[in-house]
Amino acid sequence: MIASNAKRVKSSETELKDRLVAINRVTKVTKGGRAFKFAAIVVVGDEKGVVGYGLGKSKEVTDAVSKGIDDAKKNLVKVTISKTTVPHEQIGKYGGALVLLKPAAPGTGVIAGGAMRAVLESVGIHDVLAKSKGSSNPHNVVKATIDALLKMRDAVSISEQRGIKMSKVFNG
Repeated sequence: MIASNAKRVKSSETELKDRLVAINRVTKVTKGGRAFKFAAIVVVGDEKGVVGYGLGKSKEVTDAVSKGIDDAKKNLVKVTISKTTVPHEQIGKYGGALVLLKPAAPGTGVIAGGAMRAVLESVGIHDVLAKSKGSSNPHNVVKATIDALLKMRDAVSISEQRGIKMSKVFNG
């Protein structure tokens, strides 16, 4: 589900808040009538850089949501955030969904729609400009947003990776 190079986090280490992104009602027509089932996609996060998503399916909405929360807690990852925004511009892709995240000045707020907003607020980003291009399928938009967040790198990690001083990262 989530990239292998991602920094995984255990759910017991943090206080998590959950956000329901979407509920899908699926109907199966049988000779006895219609059978309804529900699928819920849920995002959980500690609002300090940890986020995860999960899918739950059940005959009842509440069961589907609770299963989604349990699944999300199994897929937690740590992402890089810079104060209240993202460190740099980044594009994330998953399936037909394409998302663009841009850093914003303090006080801007989360300028994002539906599924992206849930992920960004769960991570703890308060100022960001975001645009969802391509598919609006909430499953793929959530995965594309997390893909973009996992690609983010801060100046400290770049200096360590290149083996150079912090001042040289900014001055080239």
